[in-house]
Amino acid sequence: MTKPLGQAFETLSVETRGPGLADQTAAIASWLARVGAQDGLLTLFIRHTSASLLIQENADPDVHTDLLEALERLAPRGRAYVHDVEGPDDMPAHIKAALTATSLAIPVKAGRMVLGTWQGIYVVEHRDRPHRREVVLHFLGTLGG
Repeated sequence: MTKPLGQAFETLSVETRGPGLADQTAAIASWLARVGAQDGLLTLFIRHTSASLLIQENADPDVHTDLLEALERLAPRGRAYVHDVEGPDDMPAHIKAALTATSLAIPVKAGRMVLGTWQGIYVVEHRDRPHRREVVLHFLGTLGG
């Protein structure tokens, strides 16, 4: 017998500390357990234009360092950007967010995200100052059990 589909929504608040990757994997897994997610699709969406979402290496922090340095080379601070009202880190942050992702789709099977062994889910802060970021979580699939 097939279970009926259901859905659940949540907004995850993430306090960042300036440029870097903030691991949200455990918080998202905990939410899936709380709502009784079984089999379906998890969609994540960040509600900002100067931060992003990534699925990235969770074992070696050097990967995060190299990734942030590569993004900095692609969109460096100190260039003469037309949009500079919010400071010298703002336009580079918009470019970095455009090069990465604002949404992710992750399959869920038997209540667990189907991530690879070394994959974690991260909010990437591209601005220099700490910020409060919001990530909308949406699960569509079977619930309960």
